[in-house]
Amino acid sequence: MSHTTTGTEPAQPPPGDDTAFFGQPRGLMTLSGLEVWERFSFLGMQAILVLFFADKVSDGGMGMEPGTAASVSAAYGTLVYLVSVAGGWLADRILGSYRAVLYGGILIACGHYAMAVPTATMTWVGLGLISAGTGLLKPNVASMVGKLYSTEDSRRDAGFALYYMGINIGAFAGPLVTGWLGDHASWHWGFSAAAFGMTLGLIQYVVGRRHLAGRKHSAEYALAPDAMRRAVLLIVAGVVVAALVATALVLAGWLTIDRFVDVLTLISVIAPVVYFVVMFRSPRVTPEERGRLRPYVVLFLASVVFNFILFQAYSTMMLLASTNARTEIFGFHFPASWYASALGAFEVALAPVVAAVWARMGPRQPHASNKIAIGVILGGLSFLLMVLPTSGHADDTYRMAAWWIVGSYLLLGLGDILLETSGMSATTKLAPKAFASQTMALWFLSLALANGIQAQIVKLYGEVSNPAYFGVNGAIAVAAGVAVIAAAPWLKRTMHPVH
Repeated sequence: MSHTTTGTEPAQPPPGDDTAFFGQPRGLMTLSGLEVWERFSFLGMQAILVLFFADKVSDGGMGMEPGTAASVSAAYGTLVYLVSVAGGWLADRILGSYRAVLYGGILIACGHYAMAVPTATMTWVGLGLISAGTGLLKPNVASMVGKLYSTEDSRRDAGFALYYMGINIGAFAGPLVTGWLGDHASWHWGFSAAAFGMTLGLIQYVVGRRHLAGRKHSAEYALAPDAMRRAVLLIVAGVVVAALVATALVLAGWLTIDRFVDVLTLISVIAPVVYFVVMFRSPRVTPEERGRLRPYVVLFLASVVFNFILFQAYSTMMLLASTNARTEIFGFHFPASWYASALGAFEVALAPVVAAVWARMGPRQPHASNKIAIGVILGGLSFLLMVLPTSGHADDTYRMAAWWIVGSYLLLGLGDILLETSGMSATTKLAPKAFASQTMALWFLSLALANGIQAQIVKLYGEVSNPAYFGVNGAIAVAAGVAVIAAAPWLKRTMHPVH
């Protein structure tokens, strides 16, 4: 069979590519490299974003109160994951995965370059571009990794492990560079580094495109030509109308930052409810599949609780580190934003250890629901740990040892490994066949809801005492994890074929 299309380049990777990257397809290096730089830019920017919002205007910041800064940062995360649901649909129906990722990367780079311009207007423009770009790129890179392997290929899991390691390398390196620049030069120099990183990722993605399977193909489930034209026109018109309405509301003084945050939270709550109602009522869903959806709702909510804690690693924990944590270890001084790198470092180090433990335990390893529950409990404990160093102080001028925050991130990183891997696997197995292509949308909606709730709760940061804030949120997460463990007998019985 010919591997060519109407163009001059082959549609499939060269035959020698199949084992060219540590026994994996060469295309895995291209996609992993893209994710290294995308996470470098995204999490590098996010590590300093809340500090930029909270910093004084005279020092180059936005002058927000800490709670407001954390809320706006969380709302940005909500928007990113809501747009990711649409990004998956656009790739499936209109653009195709390769072009969706390419266009998304270009939007992200443009957004970071916009944020490098030291004006408030360009900051908001940049965040909008990054949200749209990440929504196109993030859900489609993983699907491109999957296309490198046949369904029966035994290397598939190992390939995804290498891919996720690339993600965590970017998560580790990004805050180191952007944080140092933000601390020693200006916040906008930090945003410039994020822009440069995304540009490098795009270059190597385009240069390595010949190693990607099916990159010449159109959308996998493309709309008919007439329907596609209508869809494109509706999308463009919708974006233009939304922009005009938003501009008018801003000029009229109605659409404030607080109200925009509230609207995003409301959408993040409504969207998954509608999604689940549609699935439960769909005639294309069999009674057996409907039975598996019920336990998935429990796991979905567990993901929301855990990620509510996890995402605060880049908001309230950053604020706490900047005001009440020592920024030195063994005499070495570092920017507060470098704490965010600890999370990526722990996940890089612990992921192979966890995988080895599960492999060694074999059939004796915990059920997927218990792995998720343990992850939620660890997330709660990471917050409860912060009660100890923040308690018993006469004022807010104290400085805790760096190891407290590092220890909290250790618990959080281990919890993330347990929950994300088991949760994503359970999602793909429990979703009804009629909605199989939309499983990533379900997962992203749990992340959007977690951020939406966070956008409201973090407003209390700085209004209540730190021990109360971290203690109550941590205790709720632990209680949620214990509840999932208590429901384990029912979950094991109803989650077949998940083990």
